[in-house]
Amino acid sequence: MPEPTTVRAVLETGLAEANAIGAPGRPSLTYGGLREHVDRTVATLNAMGIGRGERLAIVLPNGPEMASAFVSIASGATTAPLNPGYKRKEYDFYIEDLGAKALVVEEGSESEAIDSARALGIGIIELRVPDGAPAGVFDLVAQNGAADATPTDSGPAQPDDVALVLHTSGTTSRPKIVPLLHRNVCASSKNIRTTLSLVPEDRCLNVMPLFHIHGLMAPVLSSLSSGAEVVCTPGFNALKFFSWLDAASPTWYSAVPTMHQTILARSSRNPESVAGARLRFIRSSSSSLPPQVLHELESTFGVPVVEAYAMTEASHQMTCNRLPPGERKAGTVGIASGPEVAIMNDAGALLGVGAIGEIVIRGPNVTLGYENNPEANATAFTNGWFRTGDQGVMDEDGFFSLTGRLKEIINRGGEKISPKEVDVVLMDHPAVQQVVTFAMPHDKLGEEVAAAVVLREGETAKPQEIRAFAAERLANFKVPKTVLILDEIPKGPTGKLRRIGLADKLGLV
Repeated sequence: MPEPTTVRAVLETGLAEANAIGAPGRPSLTYGGLREHVDRTVATLNAMGIGRGERLAIVLPNGPEMASAFVSIASGATTAPLNPGYKRKEYDFYIEDLGAKALVVEEGSESEAIDSARALGIGIIELRVPDGAPAGVFDLVAQNGAADATPTDSGPAQPDDVALVLHTSGTTSRPKIVPLLHRNVCASSKNIRTTLSLVPEDRCLNVMPLFHIHGLMAPVLSSLSSGAEVVCTPGFNALKFFSWLDAASPTWYSAVPTMHQTILARSSRNPESVAGARLRFIRSSSSSLPPQVLHELESTFGVPVVEAYAMTEASHQMTCNRLPPGERKAGTVGIASGPEVAIMNDAGALLGVGAIGEIVIRGPNVTLGYENNPEANATAFTNGWFRTGDQGVMDEDGFFSLTGRLKEIINRGGEKISPKEVDVVLMDHPAVQQVVTFAMPHDKLGEEVAAAVVLREGETAKPQEIRAFAAERLANFKVPKTVLILDEIPKGPTGKLRRIGLADKLGLV
């Protein structure tokens, strides 16, 4: 059979009676039920005057309804998931920037997104879950002005229709709109499925937010592409993770490094759950996983940990380490796993083994370009390759290592320092649980090296001790001038540690 090129076609993979979407404490939705639900949802949207290519902003809590809303709405329109934690001004910007036709919220929602939609004259659609319904089943009910026309293009979405639009994080500039076609996200789900050798018997426990490419693609769409089940939690919760592990009995989960570190910190309190886990592997993505954390995860759970390298513009996965019997290299993000991956210099020439440059990609999972942003596209694409903005190097076996975001490289009086290199060294300190190295403004050098550190439970260490530890292992100019001991390092909405702007957040500017 040919590979599916629409989200709706992906759902044909699973056996009708097999479970597709589950949730803690609720009956699962089968593939047969999911297909019926998706077709009914598309028909409902068409009856509301919403069809192919028209965008629905979605503000829903994490869980099975968000997962099924993504695949259902994408099958007949375009999904635009937004962070439920945004404030009014953020919703004003994102909803208007997307050109959304309507806003989808859960019944009884008090989200400030509703105020934004009303102010913008955009219709509101309520998502209602019938009593006793399987996980992921809902009804859509139009509120003010959401059902007032016949759609220009009704029926199922096509491969070149936009399935999903997301904004880049916008840490240093105005967020850019990334449109992803059905053929893009389907290619990505195939890449992840193939890399992880997913089969219908697998079950993924999703703890990632579903307004982000990581959660939508790796746990959700790759599972559905495999005819397997994804169990959708309300979001990451360290206190509940081990009870979910017991109840759902997943074969894998995917998370960001900060989540893995939190799980490890509580693993000693949950020895029975750890011993009884039937995990086949653990996946990490969205930011670099310190080798120390990888080894501790493997030692704790007794399964391989694979680190992947991904970004929104690639519909998620670009490279990944191999599962056994393939090779894994701690500290690397693995080999090309779907698209072509290479290293490029500033002039646009591809570099060979061992040369440091910018990581570039091309392939069927890569966006065709940012929306309404010719300047960004001119910078982002060179000779058909997409520039990721990440600096890295490829070894003789084709494994890629990230040396840092180009925008995050610290320039200390002309000396260029990779914050990731400093992170790895500080993580070797026996008292350190978590660390993020970042640039701090300096009046003479331009930038100075700083590090925020969280200590392991029950451990103590003073900033000068950590600096002395670093001084024994790093050149003087790389040693953090400032070390802050914190209870918690500020994180982004998806749990990622953000270096850019951290000095300001911590009051160092």
